[in-house]
Amino acid sequence: MDLHLPTPTHFPAFPYSPPYDIQTSLMRHLYQSIEDKKVTIIESPTGTGKTLSLLCAALTWLADERERAKKGKLKEVIGDDGVKAKDWVVEQTIDRMRREMEADEQEYEQRLMRARKREEAMRRAAKGRVIKRTKITQPANEEKDDDDNLRMFLPETDREPDDGAMHISPALKALMEKVDKVTKASTGPSAGEEEELTCTKIYYASRTHSQLSQVLPEMSKLKLPAKIKLTDHHTSTSLPLKRGIDSIEEQCSSGPSTRAVSLGSRRQLCINDALRASALDLDEACRERLGEKEGKRCQYLPPIGEEHRMLDFRDQILASPKDIEDLAEAGRLAHTCPYFGSRRAIPQAELVTLPYNLLLQKSAREALGIDLKNQVVLIDEAHNLIPTLLSLSTTRLSYATLLTSFQQVCVYVSKFKTRLSPTNMIHLKKLVLILDSLKKYVEEWKISKAREKDKSEIMTSGQLMERLGRRVAGINLLEIGAYLKESKVARKIAGYSDKVEESNKDGRITFTLIESPGRENTVEMRYQLLNPSPHFQEVVEEARSVVLAGGTMSPISDVINQLFSYLPSEKVTTFSCGHIIPETNLQTLVISKGPTGGELDFRADKQADPTTIGQLGQVLLNFANIIPAGMIVFFPSYKFLRTANAQWKKSTMLEKFATKKEVFFEPEESSQVEKVLQDYALAIKNPAEGKKGALLFAVIGAKLSEGLNFADDLARGVVIVGLPFANLGSPELRERMKYVKSLEEQKDGASKQKGQKDAAAELYENMCMNAVNQSIGIMEWLRFYMLVC
Repeated sequence: MDLHLPTPTHFPAFPYSPPYDIQTSLMRHLYQSIEDKKVTIIESPTGTGKTLSLLCAALTWLADERERAKKGKLKEVIGDDGVKAKDWVVEQTIDRMRREMEADEQEYEQRLMRARKREEAMRRAAKGRVIKRTKITQPANEEKDDDDNLRMFLPETDREPDDGAMHISPALKALMEKVDKVTKASTGPSAGEEEELTCTKIYYASRTHSQLSQVLPEMSKLKLPAKIKLTDHHTSTSLPLKRGIDSIEEQCSSGPSTRAVSLGSRRQLCINDALRASALDLDEACRERLGEKEGKRCQYLPPIGEEHRMLDFRDQILASPKDIEDLAEAGRLAHTCPYFGSRRAIPQAELVTLPYNLLLQKSAREALGIDLKNQVVLIDEAHNLIPTLLSLSTTRLSYATLLTSFQQVCVYVSKFKTRLSPTNMIHLKKLVLILDSLKKYVEEWKISKAREKDKSEIMTSGQLMERLGRRVAGINLLEIGAYLKESKVARKIAGYSDKVEESNKDGRITFTLIESPGRENTVEMRYQLLNPSPHFQEVVEEARSVVLAGGTMSPISDVINQLFSYLPSEKVTTFSCGHIIPETNLQTLVISKGPTGGELDFRADKQADPTTIGQLGQVLLNFANIIPAGMIVFFPSYKFLRTANAQWKKSTMLEKFATKKEVFFEPEESSQVEKVLQDYALAIKNPAEGKKGALLFAVIGAKLSEGLNFADDLARGVVIVGLPFANLGSPELRERMKYVKSLEEQKDGASKQKGQKDAAAELYENMCMNAVNQSIGIMEWLRFYMLVC
């Protein structure tokens, strides 16, 4: 029996018929890449229906995979000989198994249907009234004794059992758990328990929740076939499953074709308002309310013994797709924690949407119970992936934080030395030695650098350990980091950040002397990850297929070199398509001189020149006079934009802009972005008399350069002012360029053809052009593009 899935020639689930050729090509490429268990990089510009195409191809493959799994079960039971025999016994066996599988599916879908009805009943009951929120209070006269207060600060392994609890050794506890598993395996789940359903799923990740919020509405447009027809027990008629997420009321007797769950942080999903308002560390405060004692357990967690309430809420989550805001609202209606409810829904979900950080960090995946084995990982807006991977292991430590950490660890060890186990004491004493040695070295380094011109120094972690002296010789930082994570003791020591030291090869430590006029100079230490590949390698090795999709992934070779250099070339595929609009609809210009013939030089040392800024203003004014509707101008930095704005106010150029278009500036505060965008769109839709739309000044790589879609009249022209090259004076950038160049030399040797760029120069140029491409890529139906440089 051939169980390989052939690539479809068309996709009936796609909502618009017929799709554009590039959409069909993208879907066929993605489907085949998932089926062949490959890594693929897909580039599809904004406005080409990328998200819809990705979902259609991936979910079509998932539906076909479900059917293949059913056939696989039949083949596993009856074997190849039975398939060939085709006698009446085999046919009856196949028929019986099919009926059983259909019955199981129908029972499951009916359970989700009941969950939809429960949610709709709760919504009807809540209409017209405010949902009550129970406040967490503690009697004023109730005080914990000192022993109880101290116990909560001990590492998990050193906590004594609560009064009335039986003390069980770890060995005996492990044996009891083993016996319990064997008992459950032989007798099946007991009352109140159920066998956890798991399935193949797609993990759909993007950088922000605002980007992820677009996924479920796009999924609702797909015409995916229903898994099974539900039979109403009262009428014995088949009820076809409806598609979409227009309203839960419409879905009460039907449901979407794909079970989906959105994952978020406690900060986004916690509905315990009293806890949110009082807790400095919401994560730790939440963990402290997971206990079994009455009064200590969060009111939104079902009491011990009432696990069915959480399972009911899990079904409610899966019954109809919900984004983060919908999850929080559903949790309030059900009086059940949406953070833990969404975690319980992961095994049975077929589509899991989550932000980058929850997917890329191993500790976050383990905490959520995410198992990527043989699953599909689809990363959208993947042009941000490499910077995100590098930033996840990059951290800063000021001297003040180092000093506070050292003092608090010393106090902690002194306070609990009689209650800590020998193992914990050994690790904590090593930590004290490292912090003390680092503190002394920083003080010495600060004095030595005060007399030098260069205020920074870069070293490897191995070199730093040598400089810390003989006291820390032989101490393994990775071992200390692992201890801090496993024991969770760092959470008990306020002010100390748990950061695992990376390897000597792929990381660098930078010491910088920060001089502040009128204040004492201080030292900042920064750990910088140089190689993004190792962290992502775990995801690639576990998943069935990994998809990196974005509107601007070029140069794709750079992505492959930085993330997948260890994979054989046949394991990695790529797909890149142009826009669906014809080239004749787009005009591009590069302008290097102003109206009077002066050179337009926007290098950092020239950005305050009044003549240059005046020439730029005249160029923009001329184009504002001919470009209809919306026009967006991107500057390389907020500083340059502020300088130009101030100069134009003095020269009345800003007033001239305002006679042509309404003028808006990107705000530096995130809370103001939505208001500016609304006003900008309104000025284009309803222009004031004598004006031709609106003019928006923005910054490359900031709030308006990605994750937004300026469609149609919102951006009929885009101007990029200068090229946003990074500061070559940055020690961190120089070290990264040095690192990629050394890797290239190790791989290809030192030989280079004349005029050929080395890896460092390519990295520097690519960083700039990626930012430019992303700013251009947010425009869906661009008519005009100009680069002023």
